[in-house]
Amino acid sequence: MKRIGVLTSGGDAPGMNAAIRAVVRKAIFHGMEIYGVFYGYQGLMNGNIKKMEVGSVGDIIHRGGTSLYSARCDEFKTIEGQKKAIEELKKYDINGLVVIGGDGSLRGAKSLSDLGLPCIGVPATIDNDIAGIDFTIGFDTALNTVIEAIDKIRDTATSHERTFVIEVMGRNAGDLAMYAGLAAGAESIIIPERKDDFDSVVHRLKRGLERGKKHSIIILAEGVGEGVQYGKKIEEETSYETRVTVLGHIQRGGSPTAQDRVLASRLGAKAVDLLKNGEAGKIVGLQNNQLIAQDIDELLANKHRLNKDVYQLSQELSI
Repeated sequence: MKRIGVLTSGGDAPGMNAAIRAVVRKAIFHGMEIYGVFYGYQGLMNGNIKKMEVGSVGDIIHRGGTSLYSARCDEFKTIEGQKKAIEELKKYDINGLVVIGGDGSLRGAKSLSDLGLPCIGVPATIDNDIAGIDFTIGFDTALNTVIEAIDKIRDTATSHERTFVIEVMGRNAGDLAMYAGLAAGAESIIIPERKDDFDSVVHRLKRGLERGKKHSIIILAEGVGEGVQYGKKIEEETSYETRVTVLGHIQRGGSPTAQDRVLASRLGAKAVDLLKNGEAGKIVGLQNNQLIAQDIDELLANKHRLNKDVYQLSQELSI
C-alpha cells in the first residue's frame, strides 16, 4: 500500500477535520503518499484529487466542517458511477481509500471495496445512528451545542412562564434528543424509537404546573415530526402559551469538543493501519470504549438501538 486517498462525504460533522489530519499524518508517518479527494464521491468521479503533505492539515484540528468539503451524489450510487470513481483513482495509482462519513458514505466505501478498491470507513455523523458503535465523530459536539441552546431557552421560558418545544436533529435516531434532554433536564423527550403518547406529555405538563413549575421544556427529535405542528397541538390541548425553536444546522457546526478530536484522531489513524495491513471493507469505531474494526455489511445490516437505560433514566427524572 504505497498511495492512499481520503474523502469526506454526506453531512458534515465536527471532528471530520481531526480525522482527515490523522489519516494524512499517519500515512506519511508510515512512508505512504496521501491524496485528498475534494467534494466527496462527486469529486472522486470528477478527479478532484490533490496530493497532501504534513502542512496540508496544519491548523485544522480545531475547525468544524470539513476542509475536503462534501457533496451529495446520486450518480455514485450506480455501478457505472462507482467504476468511474475507481478509474479516476487509478490515474493517480491510489490503491486504498479512507471514507469519513455517515451510513450512506460507508455503504459507498463497501461498494468500492467489492469492486476491488480497498476501503476503510470512519463513522462521522451527529446522528450517532451507526449500529454497534458507542459514539460517532461529531455527536458529542452537536450534543453540547444542543445543551447550550436549551440552557439559554430555559432562561426565557422561566421569565415568561412558557412551554417550549425544541426540535433537534438526528434523522431517524433519537440519541441526540435523548442525551440532550437528560443532560438539560427536559420534562418530555419525544424520539422515534419511543413515540411517547401525546396524552402522557400533556399529563406531565399539567402535573408540573400544579406543583408550581414556571416553565416546561419538551425535546422533539426531527424523526418524529415538526416542532411547529407539535407546539400548536400542545397549545390547543392545554391552552398553555407555547413557543417552538428549531435548532437546525447550528447543531452541525462549531469547533469540535476534546472528545470528538480524540475520537477522530484514533479512528483516522486506525483506518490507515488497517489499509497498511491489507484490510478492506471495514468500519473502525469504539465499542465498549475499545477500538474495533468490523465488516461494513455486518455493521450496517443491524439497526441502531437506543440505550434503554438512558431513556428510562430520563423518564424517571422528569417526574
